[in-house]
Amino acid sequence: MNVDVVVGAGVIGASIALELARSGRKVLVVDKAGGVGHGSTSSSSAVVRFNFSTRAGVATAWESQHCWQHWGDHLGCDVGEPVRFVRCGLAMLDVELAPRAGYVHLFDDVGVPYEEWDSDTLRRRIPGIDAGRYWPPKRIDDERFWDAPNGELGAVYTPDAGYVGDPQLAAQNLATVAAHHGAQFRLRTAVVGLDTEGGRVTGVRLDDGSTVPCRTVVNAAGPWSGALNGLAGVGSDFTIGVRPLRQEVAHATAPAGFAPAGSPGISVADMDLGTYMRGEVGGNLLIGGTEPECDPLDWLDDPDEAHPRATAAVFDAQVTRAARRLTELAVPSRPRGVVGVYDVADDWSPIYDRTELDGFYVAIGTSGNQFKNAPLAGKFLATIIEQVEGGRDHDADPVQFLGEYTGRTIDLGAFSRRRKVGTGASSGTVMG
Repeated sequence: MNVDVVVGAGVIGASIALELARSGRKVLVVDKAGGVGHGSTSSSSAVVRFNFSTRAGVATAWESQHCWQHWGDHLGCDVGEPVRFVRCGLAMLDVELAPRAGYVHLFDDVGVPYEEWDSDTLRRRIPGIDAGRYWPPKRIDDERFWDAPNGELGAVYTPDAGYVGDPQLAAQNLATVAAHHGAQFRLRTAVVGLDTEGGRVTGVRLDDGSTVPCRTVVNAAGPWSGALNGLAGVGSDFTIGVRPLRQEVAHATAPAGFAPAGSPGISVADMDLGTYMRGEVGGNLLIGGTEPECDPLDWLDDPDEAHPRATAAVFDAQVTRAARRLTELAVPSRPRGVVGVYDVADDWSPIYDRTELDGFYVAIGTSGNQFKNAPLAGKFLATIIEQVEGGRDHDADPVQFLGEYTGRTIDLGAFSRRRKVGTGASSGTVMG
């Protein structure tokens, strides 16, 4: 019974497996998919940014960026083809929902470099951008969508932001090193039940009829995490819920001048219009949404029932909004992009925590804005597990994590399943 079982082989699960295996623990990763990173990880835009509403969120993202930047050092061994981090910078456009005053003081506290741009600087630094203020976001079939701007906006620019070139490869890199440290992976295998005794998890039942005796289980099952919590019988003391959400990311050709001299171009977070954009290889552009109130959200009861193809309605909305901001962007006649299912927490912040079932831990609610924090998620869970299994009451005395690169202390109680909701700290969107 000395096995730690990680359920989920996405980028979060692979990172957790690596850190547990590094600490000398015997690790088994179970996933129903046929490969590492084949779930929601594969449809991530993999943006690395620091714009979060809490100190813990900013500090985690800043420490994680250093892991991506020094990826070889983070992995610690040869993986053949390491994933590439592209440092392109990100401009967070001003928006009433998340004013710069709400987060630049966190940048100052944590040590994140940034520049404050006015509208003239924004236009000079991002060719072809419209600096108009259009808040609030509107549906593109609303005649008010085409109204003239009601002012101008600037941005906060973070030069060290960027993106990870291949999110699936990132998960595979982590899994390769985890296996190097002894972790085992059982793919195409689903969890169908859990065994408990005396209020503690003791085994994981699999769909091949076998049972794996274990000492701990980590739920990193992404969109299936809620169902796994149900099998474990946990959640009665959670103040934060999780739900599967179908998401689309559109692909379009970047407008001329957006990425000068062959660079990927500066990424843009545009909650004013309800979208975000980042460059991609081959002169392309990835365009996603920021869940504006005017858009219906496609919540799912069963992640396996998600429609697998990009839809014209979502594609047109996202690309038309982007074209309102990047005036030379052409809107293609046919939808092109990727579809995924996110594991979304009520406040769009993750839950990294223990549960009321001893030995059962969770790394859930991570989709949409936690890919960037995957290197830290593994370290967080390994630290929580070590200290809780050693007798620490993480609920009463939250575990503190010290960043290796930044030297910043992160209070892991910020990611508690019991945290307060409705305090106004979060924007309530994928932007954190």
